[in-house]
Amino acid sequence: MKELNDTLEGAYGFGALIVGLGLVALVAWTAWWVVRYLRADVMTRQSIWQAARVRRGWKRLAPMLKLSATDKTPTAMAALSNTNGKPIKPRVLVPALKVTHDAYGVIARAACLPGVGLEQFQKAAAHLADAWRCTRVAVTQDKPGSVVIRGVRLDPLKFPTEHRPTGDVPEETARWDLGLDEYAQPVSVNLTQVPGVTVAGLPGFGKTSLINRLLSDWAPSPAVQFACADGKVSAAYEGDYADWVQRMFAFVGDDLEEANKLFRRLVELRRVRSTWLREIFSVKSIWDVGPSEDWPLVVLIIDEAHTYFRDHKGSDPKTKKLAALAAENARLVEDLVKKGRSVGMLVILATQKSTGDAIPTFIRDVCPVGMSFAQKTAEAAVAALGEEIREWPDANPINLQDPAYVGVASMNHPSQPGFIRIRTPYVPDAYSADVANSTAHLTADPYGLLEALFGPRIWDKNVDLTKSDDLAEPDADAA
Repeated sequence: MKELNDTLEGAYGFGALIVGLGLVALVAWTAWWVVRYLRADVMTRQSIWQAARVRRGWKRLAPMLKLSATDKTPTAMAALSNTNGKPIKPRVLVPALKVTHDAYGVIARAACLPGVGLEQFQKAAAHLADAWRCTRVAVTQDKPGSVVIRGVRLDPLKFPTEHRPTGDVPEETARWDLGLDEYAQPVSVNLTQVPGVTVAGLPGFGKTSLINRLLSDWAPSPAVQFACADGKVSAAYEGDYADWVQRMFAFVGDDLEEANKLFRRLVELRRVRSTWLREIFSVKSIWDVGPSEDWPLVVLIIDEAHTYFRDHKGSDPKTKKLAALAAENARLVEDLVKKGRSVGMLVILATQKSTGDAIPTFIRDVCPVGMSFAQKTAEAAVAALGEEIREWPDANPINLQDPAYVGVASMNHPSQPGFIRIRTPYVPDAYSADVANSTAHLTADPYGLLEALFGPRIWDKNVDLTKSDDLAEPDADAA
């Protein structure tokens, strides 16, 4: 009897210990949840409750939306327990759902079932948005047998964001982080093997800010060097690149003749690089080995590009000279865009309306990456993004003229069909100035780097480019 009592007391003590540990774990989890909730901002708190509602109602909602499967095969346990021979009731299987949250809404991962996969979830997206009280819902597949359901309660495009550069060397030389898409997911574009980018949009809607972020993120890398032609100003101190000029090996303003000299020099650099690339690196493209401090990626920014390319009408000598310069500028930039990719040269052209008179079509149409901020006309939207934008009215930049959409751009992203809208962040001038100041010592002329690396022999294979036909001084009479 005593032994039985001791056993019962031991079992009771062990049970009490288990219960106590369970209570401690419950209290700790509750405290963690409360602390996380109290530390969250108002938007995130709403998303926490939204995620709780999604979890609680999923098993009831899924069958209503035909996101469940019926299993008529009984389990082994059900078959053994069926002693009266009656038909066993089929089981309704509901996909397992794991839900997380952020400030904008919820992110749910669901396991697929036979007959319930990506297609079925995508068909139910509009109904999920209604049930979960979301502005929109998108369904994608991150791996076989699993789908990701992104629901946003608030439109991320209407909330301005701010970017603070880290000042660190980027992990990938040519990856451009753009901002957040309409589901608050980060968007980037890989500019490896990309010769040109076009950026269009009305004044004040974010073109220069977008480029400012690229400069802020890429400047800490010695494997990137910048040149700029800014058609808005006559001198650097007057415009948006006043702080950045110290991190650029070349800068020109709206003077067509000075711009022509810069473009000619870069074409000359392109030719020298093309001449020596294979012998030095034993590759056809610099991207096979990647840019380096000695052979950096050269980024030419042409802001307000129409300044340098627009046709000048008139028969007086001055106008004819401007027309000749503009035509020559277009030919030189065409050379860079069409032939500079393999030697590590990237051209970014920004303008308000990227029609053929602003950016010649033989340049614009060979730039693989294009994006547009707000536009006033369908013609401008088509010029910036192509005819396909007519088939995507929700993403058309003519719908971005509301001041709430300053900083929002549309683009055709290489990773997915159709067009997406992106909220690009604002980089305060103080932040970009700090990066420019701290990285100014990295500025180097790519031409000088080649000469320092290889000495006078860099010219051995090179023709006298200054006398080459297509680099001759523009002839005003030929315009």
